[in-house]
Amino acid sequence: MTVLDFLYYAFAVVVSVQVICYLFIYGRFAFAKPKKGNTQNIQPVSVIVYAKNEAEMLKSFLPTILSQNYPNYEVVLINDVSYDNTFEIMEDFAEKHSNIKLVNVKNNEAFWGNKKYALTLGIKAATNQNLLFIEASSKPITSNWIKELNSQISGSKTIVIGYGAYTKVKNSILNKLIRFENLVKAIQYMSFAKSGIPFTGVGTNLAYTKKQFFDANGFMSHMNIKKVDHALFINQTATKKNTSVVFSKDSFTTTQAKNTFKDWVLQNRQDTFISKHYKFIHKTLLSLIYCSSLLFWVLGTLLISLSFNWQIVSAIIAVKLVVQYIVYGTSAKKLNELDLLFFVPFFEIFLILFQFVIFITNTSSKPKHWK
Repeated sequence: MTVLDFLYYAFAVVVSVQVICYLFIYGRFAFAKPKKGNTQNIQPVSVIVYAKNEAEMLKSFLPTILSQNYPNYEVVLINDVSYDNTFEIMEDFAEKHSNIKLVNVKNNEAFWGNKKYALTLGIKAATNQNLLFIEASSKPITSNWIKELNSQISGSKTIVIGYGAYTKVKNSILNKLIRFENLVKAIQYMSFAKSGIPFTGVGTNLAYTKKQFFDANGFMSHMNIKKVDHALFINQTATKKNTSVVFSKDSFTTTQAKNTFKDWVLQNRQDTFISKHYKFIHKTLLSLIYCSSLLFWVLGTLLISLSFNWQIVSAIIAVKLVVQYIVYGTSAKKLNELDLLFFVPFFEIFLILFQFVIFITNTSSKPKHWK
């Protein structure tokens, strides 16, 4: 067997792994129908809102929470040692709305700069068992957000993973790149959850019960990792039995994406650093998916450039791309991100190389400047 023969068969294996991933993992989300929750479930809810230096955002954010179409909920506003007038804005709203509870976090030497410490204080202050999480930099896109997430909490389902989108910005390639990466990540965490192996969720659209939090000892096992919210808690506690996924349009939230490439790089470094603390099965599967994506483009390009069985190789590439477009297209339609489909091969290649650079950078230095 020649070297090119070996590369050819290796390429076939890589494509097989990719197609299996798209059809049997990502397909669990792509071809799933939204699960109707119990919309008659009107148990009281506590909406936990984290804010740090978000005075301006709060003015437009809080009305979207306070006008939710739900009969019985409180809003727990956490001010995490802000140095602007975030807390003053919170106090102004609290004077006008009796269902607002304020948590003003002070500097604590043992937990300085620890987001999970602030969240824990907010959770302890919450009156109700069902907790919904969002940040002041985000917004629900409809007034039925609370109803949609809370409808999924019932019986053994004590964790609900929702979709946190990024707001669209016209004529911005960076915005499309960030939204594409966010779409791919959402397909991953929702597909894994639908496959019975949930591994994370986003703090801008998440729900779990107070009992679930305290039964798991809260954030204690990873309290030392600052500026990280729920990702590792979900990785630690979410299971096939206790986790539900919601992706109805009324359940979405939206957040302003990073405005500069530098800020986005820092965010990616943080996300990559966090992922090394995931469970072994999650790290293994995510690494397999990444490596197969990298090898697909490297081996495919090499074989085509050397004209080795180029007709067959081209056909294999086409099959993989068709499967990918079907799965991504169906998923993007569910998540209202269809405008990103044109960029799939270009952004995918860029992100594969980009993540490789991030991984190498993180091995030599830990991200220092957390937001």
